[in-house]
Amino acid sequence: MREEFLYYLWENRLIDKDLQTTEGEAVEVVATGYRNTDSGPDYLEAKIQIGDKLWAGHVEIHVKTSDWNRHRHESDKAYRNVILHVVYENDTKVNDIPTLKLKDHFDETLFTNYQRFISSKAWIPCGNSIARVPLFTRLSWLDRMAVERLESKSETVNKILNANQFDWEDALYQLLMRYIGLKVNNEAFETLAKMLPFKTLLKHADNLLQVEAMLFGCAGLLEGEFNEEYPMLLQREFAVMKAKFNLLTMPVERWRFLRMRPSNFVTIRLAQMAQLIHKNGCLFSKIKAAKDTTEAKALFDVVASEYWETHYRFNQRLPQCDSPTKPKHLGETTADVLIINAVVPLLFCYGKLHKDESYCETAMQFLEETEPEDNAVIRHFAQCGITAQNAMQTQALLHLHNSYCKTKRCLECRMGHVLMR
Repeated sequence: MREEFLYYLWENRLIDKDLQTTEGEAVEVVATGYRNTDSGPDYLEAKIQIGDKLWAGHVEIHVKTSDWNRHRHESDKAYRNVILHVVYENDTKVNDIPTLKLKDHFDETLFTNYQRFISSKAWIPCGNSIARVPLFTRLSWLDRMAVERLESKSETVNKILNANQFDWEDALYQLLMRYIGLKVNNEAFETLAKMLPFKTLLKHADNLLQVEAMLFGCAGLLEGEFNEEYPMLLQREFAVMKAKFNLLTMPVERWRFLRMRPSNFVTIRLAQMAQLIHKNGCLFSKIKAAKDTTEAKALFDVVASEYWETHYRFNQRLPQCDSPTKPKHLGETTADVLIINAVVPLLFCYGKLHKDESYCETAMQFLEETEPEDNAVIRHFAQCGITAQNAMQTQALLHLHNSYCKTKRCLECRMGHVLMR
C-alpha cells in the first residue's frame, strides 16, 4: 500500500459510508479538507463528525498507525490540531487522536488497477487504454495540462524578467534566441543573448549591417581572415561596434554544425535574427497588438541577407550546381516553434503579471491556431489513439507525458481516474 493511493481514496470519497473509529465511534466525513503540499498534516481545514460532535481541523494519513511515531509527529506542534488519523492498517495505538482504518472499507479493484498502472513497463502506464477515455474528459484534461505547461514556462520567463529589470522586449529577444537555434545550440544562443543585450542591438536596428556585425562578431564567427567582401565588411563594422559598446566575443568552438541541416546552421539563424530585429525593432509591442496568429506570424516573415543565398558558412560559396540563389526564409515551422515557445509563454506571463486575462486568452488562442508539433512524444500518443489537432494539444500532451506519465502520477490524472474505475 502507498500513501498516495490513500490520498486518492480520501480526496475522491471512495471509501464506505458507514465508518467507525478504532474505538467504535461513528465517523462521517463532512469535508475532506484541502491537500497540504508543504510540511505539516496532509489535509487542512477538514470537518469530521465523530459520534455526536462536529470537529474542525486537520487530517493526517498514513499506511500504518505506527507511522505517526516513526515520523515523530508527537513532538511536532504543527500536528496538534489533527482531529483524525486515517490509516490503512491499525497496527498499534499511538495517541488519543481518533483513528480511522480504511482496510476493507473501499473497493479493492481500485488498488489492483492502480498497481497495474505503476508496475507497467509500457511507454505510458495507460497506453493500451487511454483511447477509451470519453472525449469530453480527455479534452477538458488537456486544457488543464496546457495551462499548467504555460504556468510552468512562466517561471522561466519570470527569472529572465527579474534579471533584466522587467524589460519585456529583452525577455522576448532572449527567448527567441534560445529557440531559434534548436536544441543543439540553444545554450550557446542563450549565452550570446546575455552577452549582447537587446538594447544595444536596438540602437542600430535601422542598420541591418551593423546588427549583423554585432551578432556574428559577438558569436565569434568573424575571427580569422576572409577573402569575400561581405564578411570583411562585417569585420570592419564589428571593430567599430566592439569599441563603442565594449562588446565581448564568444569562443567559436561553442557552436555546433555537425549533423545539422545547413538551413539550421547558426550562421543562417543569426542572419534571420538580424532581419527580425531590423524589420520589427520592438517586436513584443507588435505582438501584443496582433489580433490573431496570422498577424503575429507575419512579423516573423523574414529572409536572411543576399549573401546567404549562395552560402551557409563564411568563405564557403556553394557550387553553381547547388541552387546558388536560394533565399533563406525563416520557415513556417520555425516561426511556429518561436510562437509556441517564446511568444506564447511571454504573452501569458504578461497577462498574469498585469492581471489582464485578455493577454492570457490571446496566448491560448495563438496555440489553438498553430499547427500541431511533430516529435517523438506526439507520435507515441498518436499510436495510442490520441491525435493532437493543434499546438495547444501538443503542448498539453508534452506536459502530461513529462509531468505525469513519466513519474506515474496516475492518481492525479483525470484520465487515470476514469481508467482506474
